[in-house]
Amino acid sequence: MLRNRFHPGFVAQGDYVIGGIFPIHYNQEMPDINSMHSPTPVKCNGFDPRAFRYAQTMRLAVEEINQRTELLPDYTLGYKIFDSCSYPLTGQRAALAMLNGLSEDDSPLCSGASPLLAVIGESGSSQSIVLSRILQPFRIPMISYFSSCACLSDRRKFPTFFRVIPNDDYQVKAIAQLLIRFNWTWVGLVRGDREYGRFAVQGLLRELQGTKVCVAYQEIIPLLYNRQRILEIIQVMRISSAKVVVSFSSVGEMTPFLRDYMMQNITGIQWVASEAWVTASVFTVSKYYPYMGGTIGFGIRKGHISRLSDYLQTVNPQMYPNNILLPPCSGQESLLERHSAYMNTSRPRVAYNVYKAVYAIAHSLHNLLVCQPGSGPFQNNSCAPSNNIQPWQLQYYLQEVTFNIAGEEVNFDLKGDSIPYYDIINWQRGTGGNTEFVNVGLFDGTKPAGEELVIQEDRIIWAVSICSASCHPGSRKAVRRGEPVCCFDCVPCDNGKISNQTDSIECTFCPEDFWSNKDRTACIPKKVEFLAYDSLGITLTVTSVVGACLTIAVFAVFFYHKNTAIVRVNNSELSFFILLSLTLCFLCSLVFVGEPTSWSCMLRHTAFSITFSLCLSCILGKTLVVLAAFTATRPGDNVMKWLGPKQQRVIIFSCTQVQVVTCAAWLIDAPPFPSRNTQYERSKIILECSVGSSLAFWCVLGYIGLQACLCFVLAFLARKLPGNFNEAKFITFSMLIFCAVWLAFIPAYISSPGNYADAVESFAILASSFGLLFCLFSPKCYIILLKPEKNTKQHLMAKENK
Repeated sequence: MLRNRFHPGFVAQGDYVIGGIFPIHYNQEMPDINSMHSPTPVKCNGFDPRAFRYAQTMRLAVEEINQRTELLPDYTLGYKIFDSCSYPLTGQRAALAMLNGLSEDDSPLCSGASPLLAVIGESGSSQSIVLSRILQPFRIPMISYFSSCACLSDRRKFPTFFRVIPNDDYQVKAIAQLLIRFNWTWVGLVRGDREYGRFAVQGLLRELQGTKVCVAYQEIIPLLYNRQRILEIIQVMRISSAKVVVSFSSVGEMTPFLRDYMMQNITGIQWVASEAWVTASVFTVSKYYPYMGGTIGFGIRKGHISRLSDYLQTVNPQMYPNNILLPPCSGQESLLERHSAYMNTSRPRVAYNVYKAVYAIAHSLHNLLVCQPGSGPFQNNSCAPSNNIQPWQLQYYLQEVTFNIAGEEVNFDLKGDSIPYYDIINWQRGTGGNTEFVNVGLFDGTKPAGEELVIQEDRIIWAVSICSASCHPGSRKAVRRGEPVCCFDCVPCDNGKISNQTDSIECTFCPEDFWSNKDRTACIPKKVEFLAYDSLGITLTVTSVVGACLTIAVFAVFFYHKNTAIVRVNNSELSFFILLSLTLCFLCSLVFVGEPTSWSCMLRHTAFSITFSLCLSCILGKTLVVLAAFTATRPGDNVMKWLGPKQQRVIIFSCTQVQVVTCAAWLIDAPPFPSRNTQYERSKIILECSVGSSLAFWCVLGYIGLQACLCFVLAFLARKLPGNFNEAKFITFSMLIFCAVWLAFIPAYISSPGNYADAVESFAILASSFGLLFCLFSPKCYIILLKPEKNTKQHLMAKENK
């Protein structure tokens, strides 16, 4: 009676042999079990070029190690590679054949000692559980490149198991955070009928406890594919209101399932894929995208294998005519077109794990062989003999190994697990209509809780529209009345408020001296404003200096021509007092430019009020003299003796003294002071001078107004008195301009904030000063400089021609 043969796919001799088991076929046909004849072998179907690439990666890694001089320099590695057919029973037969020899025909089962030091495998967690239990009695370490079930971290049940992929405890934690992040509160679960899917779903349900995420249904893809059962699962997905589906399944389970899923024309599902199938090359063809586009999931870390692409192209059926694992071909096909999944080496993930696993064994074996007698880790500080190494001795070094490959540090924790790290993958349409796996973030399990997940949301293409997209920082959630809590509007934060987290429920106020930035995501210091030396400040400064210089120039002209008739007739002493006070008035406006200080605030209002009061007092004295001189018509009238030089000085001093006393009382009782105005414009801090006492402020302004009005009335009465040069006319006109300027100043000052109020007051000072200067002194300067023939007493006292 012939026994069923079970041949390895690839074999290479070496000083030390390692095994490899890969799911080179992803489906199987079970034999007839009617017990009427001898059962036939399990028939493997569905060649998986991706898994075949994994096997070739193992071969490449072994050949590289054998060519290196610094790693295992005096020894070579061999291998035996079998196909598990993605099925635990077939994987079990492969493991037993591997332990006995090249095939079951060479020797009876379990007839001799194991020639293996370690095994690379398996892909599925179910197969790895079976293989690990078979290898455990022989204490042969096994490194999985793709089995992520958390159950395999139990050292009591699987003491010889290692893996270079994170266990699913981290993946389910990442998926739970993803669901919470996007507010997917109503989801469905689909898993395979193996330990991988069962433990992953159990872990996810634990992670979702206490959150808002609820599971609408749980469906299981049967181990033996049953189309009728699959159609029932698809119908549940079709009628369910849950439009987000999380799937923990292998590629072999998802491939036939998605075939029927697409035949039923199901769309509008947002798939969340596990690492087992999210980067499977078989799903890159264009027919999948209309149904699966937008899928998001967690892929294992990718790496770089420099020689892999060239090596894969050297494998062809002519080199291995008797190898049943190689698919038949004519030899003329283009690998890049027909077998793109096989030649896809741009982002190796699982293949990179295979590569790391082989090097982990090589480094561990190297460390074992360089052990110095007397300093070894075994009994009596002994080392393992190089000609009789036991697998359990290699496992000791495997547990302790640490090495770097492609810039990554590789080691194992006490449970045999590796560093938890995932790329977040999004299925997007490529240029040719195919599916591209786009990296849109990462999950780093070594980071503190809450910081592991980093997602670039703006790069994600979604499969379905959700009720409400997440509210970005700078806005808050506003629940829509009468709709579920997952439906909301994103309302931008008000001015002065911020939100710096996604999906903030409310915006928070900025501190008093801070304001929200343009995006409403951070508080920034408020802009401080005052009448600075910018364009406006410089203009006022220049105008003030020019006014003061003009006044000094007029003073110089009058002083030089002080003995001429026009200067003497118009009371030269009072003219000089007026010019001096006007110079001070021009210079007063300089105090309004620059950052307010205690001294500048006190000086601003008091200086200009006293200087203007002095100026108006002089004008008042001049007006009284003019009026008295031309109204004393009777002989012996002694009016002028009461308005002599001494009396004029007394009038000027007395009128000015009233303003000085008022200002002194103001400074003593409630002086002006610098203040920070945050009420007028909340986004800015306006530095201004508070008047301290509003009553005192308006008193000094009122007194100036009273003086101006009195001057205007007296000058108006004297405007028609005889003489070629009647100064009363010019005083009347100057007072008219002065009063107009300050009457316009009052509403403008009240309605202007901070630096604008200072600018308005400075402008009023300059405008009124220029008005007085030009109205009072330009006619006199004209005669002095341009019409000297009229600068005589006879001409000035003569009556105007009618």
